Amino acid sequence: MKQTMKLRSGAIIPQITPDEANRKSYLTRNVLNMMHLMPSGDPVAYDQNADGSITYFFDPARVVEADPALWYAPEKSTETMTLENGAEIVRMSTKRAASCGYYTKERLSQMNYDVIEEPVAYTLRNDKSTIYFYDKKTAIRRPLMCVECGKDVRYRRKLCKACFEADLALRRAEGDEHRAAYYGMERKKVLFFDLELTGVYNHDEILSVSIVDGTGEIIMDTLIRPIHKKKWKRTEKIHGITPEMVADAPTLEEVTPRIKELFDNAENIIAYGISTDYSHIKYIYDTEAEREALHKKARCAANEFVRFQTEHYPDLTHASLSDAMERLEISWEGVAHTSIADTIGCAKVWEKLFPNYYCD
Repeated sequence: MKQTMKLRSGAIIPQITPDEANRKSYLTRNVLNMMHLMPSGDPVAYDQNADGSITYFFDPARVVEADPALWYAPEKSTETMTLENGAEIVRMSTKRAASCGYYTKERLSQMNYDVIEEPVAYTLRNDKSTIYFYDKKTAIRRPLMCVECGKDVRYRRKLCKACFEADLALRRAEGDEHRAAYYGMERKKVLFFDLELTGVYNHDEILSVSIVDGTGEIIMDTLIRPIHKKKWKRTEKIHGITPEMVADAPTLEEVTPRIKELFDNAENIIAYGISTDYSHIKYIYDTEAEREALHKKARCAANEFVRFQTEHYPDLTHASLSDAMERLEISWEGVAHTSIADTIGCAKVWEKLFPNYYCD
């Protein structure tokens, strides 16, 4: 079975002999240099030299012409050096090498890379000693160490597994304390709401508004007739609201006084992913002061669920309202993705996360 090597890009390349490479018309970096070409992709194979260094082979179909300024000088030929393995490398300035992604072994080490390929270029110090440059693309990245203890390889959040688990335990305890606290809120003054829209952008319009208070009472559940939009095919597939369904519905302007009355008398207004809903509902207010007052009352159930999930189920990443309902073992009332079902679901998620939120 042939030996293979996994590159940093994730590609796996085989070890082959120079003869095999010639039969496949693969090119070494030395040959590319002589042809004034540079690879545009990963190596396609490699061979290990007697001294332990690596020679990479490149597909001639994946090369580009080198910058002429790199290979040609106006009045003199490019200086080169021949390595012990017979490869010829070109002399270039440090600035030019960096522009090609070539660095010294010391610099690559500082960047957390180990060099395994022979040099690809060089320059000379003032005392005529040689500085070799290596290709970062073919260097091997060393595992990053934990930023907390510096002893073990990173696992998550830039921490090793032990430090991550200790940090997680601390964050979980803080989160559980936050969720178990007594907030003393009056149920009637905590409102949950959800909007269905013609789209996701600020210029899109509201199609429905649902508002439920902390007792579970439905305060408002109405369709809204948009003024500008006539069709919304993409979002219609999600919430099921058709143009025909809103043809005789009130406009947003007509229901705005009632929404303002409800929101102005509320202590908190809560939605699942409130940033989108707030970005649309805020326009019922005329002044920035009114919008800011509304924003201060806003709470996001999605943010709180994400915090709970990362503290208790760090392997899970999806955090939609459906995910929250499933994770917290809450049943849907009505059809998911309608504004009323989502509003009731949001209220249930909130109370499950904050069992002592209300004063009763």
